[in-house]
Amino acid sequence: MSKSMDIQLINGAFGAADALDLITRMIHIKIKFHEDRINQNSSEEDIKYRESKIRNLQKELFQLREGIGREKGTITLDATINISVK
Repeated sequence: MSKSMDIQLINGAFGAADALDLITRMIHIKIKFHEDRINQNSSEEDIKYRESKIRNLQKELFQLREGIGREKGTITLDATINISVK
């Protein structure tokens, strides 16, 4: 792999329900990642950090559901993962 790489994960237009479903699934995967790390003999400091990340993700998902839930049109999603090796 070169020093950097971009992965185009999502790029398109979706109905509100599909966009919300896709984003919800991605956030749940990230929450599960943090929960798994908490269960792997993490330090107290690491646990607090990860719990804070989980709360923030849950808060953002709630706000997203409230916002997109009222939309009837098309939602455009563009998500790129930027990977850099240092």
